Amino acid sequence: MSAIPNLPIDTPGIYTNGGANGVAADSSFKLNDAPVENLRRLKVVVIGAGYSGIYCGIRIPERLRNVDLVIYEKNAGVGGTWYENRYLGCACDVPSHSYQYSFQPNPNWSSLYAPAAEIQSYLQDVAQKFSADRFIKLRHQIEACHWDDKTAKWNITVKNLATGEVLEDQADVVISGRGNLNTPSWPEIDGLKTFKGEVMHSAVWNQRYDFENKRVGVIGSGSSSIQIVPSLQRLPGTHISTFVRSKTWISPPFGQDLFDKYGFNGSAIPQELRDRFANDPEYYYKFRLSVEEDGNGIHAVTMKGTELQLGAKDMFHKHMKERLKSKPEIFEALLPSFSPGCRRLTPGPGYLEALTQPNVDFVTSPITRISESAIHTADGKTHEIDALVCATGFKASAPPPFPLTGSKGLSLTEKWDKRAVNYLSHSVAGFPNMFTMLGPNAAIGSGSLTTMIETVGDYIIKAIRKIQKDNIAAMTVKEAREKDFIEYVDAYFQGTVFADECRSWYKNKGTGEVVGLWPGSTLHCVEAMRSPRWEDFDYVYLDELEGQDTNNDLHGVGKKANRMAWLGNGWSIAQMEERDLAWYLYPEFLDKPLAPLPEKKSVYNVRPFSY
Repeated sequence: MSAIPNLPIDTPGIYTNGGANGVAADSSFKLNDAPVENLRRLKVVVIGAGYSGIYCGIRIPERLRNVDLVIYEKNAGVGGTWYENRYLGCACDVPSHSYQYSFQPNPNWSSLYAPAAEIQSYLQDVAQKFSADRFIKLRHQIEACHWDDKTAKWNITVKNLATGEVLEDQADVVISGRGNLNTPSWPEIDGLKTFKGEVMHSAVWNQRYDFENKRVGVIGSGSSSIQIVPSLQRLPGTHISTFVRSKTWISPPFGQDLFDKYGFNGSAIPQELRDRFANDPEYYYKFRLSVEEDGNGIHAVTMKGTELQLGAKDMFHKHMKERLKSKPEIFEALLPSFSPGCRRLTPGPGYLEALTQPNVDFVTSPITRISESAIHTADGKTHEIDALVCATGFKASAPPPFPLTGSKGLSLTEKWDKRAVNYLSHSVAGFPNMFTMLGPNAAIGSGSLTTMIETVGDYIIKAIRKIQKDNIAAMTVKEAREKDFIEYVDAYFQGTVFADECRSWYKNKGTGEVVGLWPGSTLHCVEAMRSPRWEDFDYVYLDELEGQDTNNDLHGVGKKANRMAWLGNGWSIAQMEERDLAWYLYPEFLDKPLAPLPEKKSVYNVRPFSY
């Protein structure tokens, strides 16, 4: 391909705004001597190297330019919650083949519900394969994060946990990839700190402790407890006392018909099937499509009164009753009055069967106190134990455990004192250039969580590009739009099973408001994020910062910046760097209409045009 040669020095009007060809010159404004694609250099700091942080480490360098990227991770390895949660039986509670990046499918999952170590290993492999690890600083913990209105920068204090050194960093943009399941929630029980045996939280697991031949108390009936109890019950010589305060539905394995069709051995995936997935990509691709379609096809189960919801309730009832037929009193104690889905649905392989075993005591009487060697309940019984496991979940959507202040010194802890308000799950009014992934209202009631992560990550990258290109110093969601979104959230959930009375990590314990889930389906979120409403944000431009020098080429002499300066010098980088000059004719970039009826084009029937 031919390239346009470099322009001769005396070409009028290109960089000097000369009045060539009869066009009057405006001496107060000079073109920015850069192509239209030029993006100003920014520093981006990502907090956390789990699914979200690793995604940023892949997509930001791929899709943006002139970005200095750092990902701080407090742990000694990547994986986030899958690095931290190492309790017995810890595993994914949704199909593994839907809990992976869309671009890096793993055909070798050993189980329908992959164990935590496998997921952490997968994330580590992905980070290495796509070189996200070059941006990750392990054992670096954020100590404080403060926005400076004058400089439009985030001032970040970081502690190197390996050396003890405290570092000061600065960023234009901060992305919190901490997720919403990383701050353990300990039970508030009188005497907890007086217990002299081994005490651990499911998220702070002591892997060195030997549970064999021990009496173990397990507090909680959520997802982690449902995995821990059967794992402990199977150990030699153990006796388990499981203290269950909340009723809950235990669902059959998700997509059981599909997995029966493909020859799964219960939840285990036979080696021959894994080999075929690995050696026959088309076969595995079709399987993945079926898994995703099943996950997205059950959204109606979250809506009150739907046929699917009523059918699920009947099916779960029969399923639990059959599995607990030897202990009908446990079935009656567990059976909820709320609809399936109000609490997080967990298939819990082996959980109900474990409850029927002779070495398990199922305790529903409320705990009154804990003494040096026992748990005491309201029925007057004393349960002697050697070890205590608190499977009591997390403080979902809580502010981070370090000071974080936004514009005008606004504290996120104070702002979220009563509720974690937000805009589309990723932005918070009063906190410029800060975005969250898997923050409040970001989890999903049905569908793929990793699709949500990728969708929000893509939105944030578009926002960073806008900040770069438009010479924006501070981009902050409008408080009115934040309020509108929360109003929408509350209205939406009134028609769902999540509005039923139940205890759940994704509900505000004080008010019952749903603070953890996206108000809609996964596909709904994908569409909502595709075309950002930039009008929902307020902007401060570089020239509007206090003390900024406006006497430069971007602004003109003593003049506010020309908001169209991002157009550069009228050239494309393709011409200036002698790249391909007819790329728009490449097949991968062509969007050929269908004749004779363009509206029948299949791609737009599958996914609408992005406006």
